[in-house]
Amino acid sequence: MPAKTLTLYIDYKSPYAYLAKEPAYRLEQETGAVIDWLPYILDIPAYLGSAKVDTEGRVLEQDRNAHQWRRVKYSYMDVRREANRVGLTIRGTRKIWNSSLAGIGLLYAKRHDIFRAYNDEVFERFWKHDLDIESPAALADVLKRAGVDGAGFAAFAEAEGPRELKAVQDAAEAKGVFGVPSFLFPDGDLYWGREHLPRVREILAAQRA
Repeated sequence: MPAKTLTLYIDYKSPYAYLAKEPAYRLEQETGAVIDWLPYILDIPAYLGSAKVDTEGRVLEQDRNAHQWRRVKYSYMDVRREANRVGLTIRGTRKIWNSSLAGIGLLYAKRHDIFRAYNDEVFERFWKHDLDIESPAALADVLKRAGVDGAGFAAFAEAEGPRELKAVQDAAEAKGVFGVPSFLFPDGDLYWGREHLPRVREILAAQRA
């Protein structure tokens, strides 16, 4: 029986997507499934407001109500608990990042068969505050280390990349995707959140039986 393919939508500025990365790799390895990783760029200010803090955590500017602050603070407490369990470093971000360029880099990396090296470095370094995901030069350097000519990325990011990213985003939303990590089966069955990985695994196992 051919390997089952499902789509996983991620956003590099989502700590929950980062926590889902290694379990998704294991899912592929242990079930024989093929995961098509695609970017889905979250509009965080639309539902959690926006804020910018300094290196000491002091709020410099904000557009966020008390309820939204409580949700944000809980989310980081939650992901840090989980990160500590699996040995990952997740540091709170100091602003709402535009991760579109990093998503375009993901698409470029897939074209050149270096997705996993790119994916691993971007996630790890971003959450250690060691990578500017809004910098074309920084992302081109990641791509170069992963094994592809970073110079071609600039041209891709200027024209074809944004169009492809928008097409991916529009198609995802047409299928009901609204957050990350989201696992989407070809029949439209959608699971949002890494907590659904056991159910995703069950479905894959049943399809192989």
